Amino acid sequence: MIQNVPEFSVSDISRALKQTVETSFSHVRVRGELSRVTLAKSGHFYSDLKDESSVLNIVCWRGSVQKLSIKPEEGMEVICIGRMTTFPGSSRYQLVVESMELAGEGALLKLLEDRKKKLAAEGLFDEDRKIPLPFLPKTIGVVTSPTGAVIRDIIHRVSDRFPCRVMVWPVQVQGVGADVQITRGIEGFNKASDRNRPDLIIVARGGGSIEDLMAFNEENVVRAVAASTIPVISAVGHETDTTLIDYVSDRRAPTPTGAAEMAVPVIDNIWATMDDYRARLRQSLKRLIENLSQNLHVSSRVLDHPHRQIEPLEQRYDALSHKLDNAFMRNVDVQDKKLLSLGGRLKTPQAVLDQGQLSLDNLFERMKQAGTRIIPERADKVSGLDRMLETLSYKSILNRGYAVLHDEGGQLLDGVDAVQSAEKIKITVKDGSATR
Repeated sequence: MIQNVPEFSVSDISRALKQTVETSFSHVRVRGELSRVTLAKSGHFYSDLKDESSVLNIVCWRGSVQKLSIKPEEGMEVICIGRMTTFPGSSRYQLVVESMELAGEGALLKLLEDRKKKLAAEGLFDEDRKIPLPFLPKTIGVVTSPTGAVIRDIIHRVSDRFPCRVMVWPVQVQGVGADVQITRGIEGFNKASDRNRPDLIIVARGGGSIEDLMAFNEENVVRAVAASTIPVISAVGHETDTTLIDYVSDRRAPTPTGAAEMAVPVIDNIWATMDDYRARLRQSLKRLIENLSQNLHVSSRVLDHPHRQIEPLEQRYDALSHKLDNAFMRNVDVQDKKLLSLGGRLKTPQAVLDQGQLSLDNLFERMKQAGTRIIPERADKVSGLDRMLETLSYKSILNRGYAVLHDEGGQLLDGVDAVQSAEKIKITVKDGSATR
């Protein structure tokens, strides 16, 4: 019986299983949570799709990845549409994904709401961060698809209102990788040289489902708009569509055409405004001149003729000049009299010298007289003091037979103890000294 069982090679049984699986599950919809999300350098996408008890390997080839309406993320609950197949090289089965969508709009809205709260908490949506739009931009940069109707509408509307230079940064506006291209476009305009740097950026695309607009809800796009030093207008979808970059952009336009209307004014309106200002200025100048003329006329009637104002001043000048001359001459006379009076009281230099010589002679004579009287008196006093010194000197005592004792150091020995303790004694008598 065992011998009747067909024999397969490993490759044969792998091919048979592959054919069975692909035939039975050629088109399936599988719901689950994404796990171990990997985007390979080749552009292929690999991940696990899991629920409470099972795990299914999934793969999305590069061509299909570019068509996905959402960007797969870890933990996202999705519905994958594709076909089942096997991978003989490792004896496992997998789902080849052709399209992917979030598991219900409610899940997508919750994802967006959580992301909105997170970015708002960082202050990215604060009004004080927003930059005013330039009144007349010389260059407008538009980040959008180069082939859609959006860019044609924007260029046409700008040309009708106020023609200026429009630069397009071509990007993919939906599908996997679209957010990366949009981010690069915003950052690229900010890094451009002065010649290619726009004064204003418009990020735009046409309407679509919430899945189609997901690229404009991605964090990297929102952060690129927040970091832009160039004002940004968001114009994504129709008036009722709202994306996260609408909250972070400096202005939100309901449509791409509305963005063009925000970007530039109508040139005819500017000319009309200038004409109005010109007329108002002309009228204001006319009224000003009329008022000044009227004031001048009234003032001329009130004011005297200039000569009438000057004549009293000239008369006053003449009177003051005459008084000044008289006062000057009187002052000169007074000063001359003072000078003559002082001159009479002054002595000549020779008289001053003669008087000084006479005083000096008198002083010298008085000194001679005082010297004749004082010197003998002082000589008698010195002689008396000398005699007293001789009388009081110890030498006179030595003449009467007394002696003075000193030790070898010259210290006076004035007692018996001092004499007995001295090693050598110097004895001084009236005719000399001797040592014992």
